[in-house]
Amino acid sequence: MKQAILLLEDGTSYIGRSFGSDGEAIGEVVFNTSMTGYQEILTDPSYKGQMVAMTYPLIGNYGVNLDDMESNRVWAEGFIVSEYTASPSHWAASGSLGGWLQKHRIVAIDQIDTRALTRKIRMKGAMNGILSTAPFNETILGQKLKTAPSLVGQDIVSKVSCSENYSWNTEGQFHIVAYDFGIKQNILRMLASHNCRVTVVPAYTPASQVLSMNPDGIVLSNGPGDPEAASMAIKNTAQLLGKKPILGICLGHQILALALGGKSYKLKFGHHGGNHPVMDLATKKIQITAQNHGFAIDPASVEKEMVVTHINLNDGTVEGMRHKQLPILSFQYHPESSPGPHDAHQLFQTFINLFSPANR
Repeated sequence: MKQAILLLEDGTSYIGRSFGSDGEAIGEVVFNTSMTGYQEILTDPSYKGQMVAMTYPLIGNYGVNLDDMESNRVWAEGFIVSEYTASPSHWAASGSLGGWLQKHRIVAIDQIDTRALTRKIRMKGAMNGILSTAPFNETILGQKLKTAPSLVGQDIVSKVSCSENYSWNTEGQFHIVAYDFGIKQNILRMLASHNCRVTVVPAYTPASQVLSMNPDGIVLSNGPGDPEAASMAIKNTAQLLGKKPILGICLGHQILALALGGKSYKLKFGHHGGNHPVMDLATKKIQITAQNHGFAIDPASVEKEMVVTHINLNDGTVEGMRHKQLPILSFQYHPESSPGPHDAHQLFQTFINLFSPANR
């Protein structure tokens, strides 16, 4: 196999083995602590603009298959692992991870010290990196890296959203309109499993158009990047407040907070993985959750309108909120998991209960 190089913006370089596509990729380097679920991670649109380093050392051992897709393509810019297994062993595997990444033209590297890389990101914060199979001239690669934009201020939502409406599950008692800010398919599967028919709309669909569909509820989906850059989504969400029950997930949670006049800020290295402990402040019970976000909400900025319902036990950041008067819920973590634990699946029923009194 060919060699590959990962160069970070602080000048640190790692030389390893290429097991994906030939070429070059630039993105913010983040680490993910999940032990499995690499296919779901790579196809999560929330990773657009980022290169993912897995902290679990052995990746690729169960291959890939069509059932583990969270969208129709790979969105991560590049993939970084310690040891790649080229020969998968799983009854459902339809091919190898490396072959699949080559098909999707994704640059990938293994045989580097991902522990050292993770430690650097934790100490210095997430930073841009360039992953290349050629050239190996660090000066040239460094110059390209200097011109790479930060995620802050970028509107990446428009790059991942669908371009027209589509339906998911045409039968169901309840009608949900879901804004596609980079929606994962398991959100749609979970809504369908709760007797919902779902109309998915592009990220910047006017609020008036959504209200004309007369849905029972509205979902603001997950998605990539800086929530403040999605100004049209914030404006539309502000116009929906008080009109219909709303559920915000991850980026949708942040957009909802901004629509209420709140403020967001960038985390040092973000939350990415399937083992993040979250406390429900009402019950004091702990959920182990799946998360993928690099920004968070300042609780003081929304305290007039919202009540914080969940916090992250690692750093105390806001993980859940509910409106003091309106039927509005939002969660920073991913109740649909995929990959990750199923502790938070019941939150979809909590959302359904907002507009279905019979189920309360």
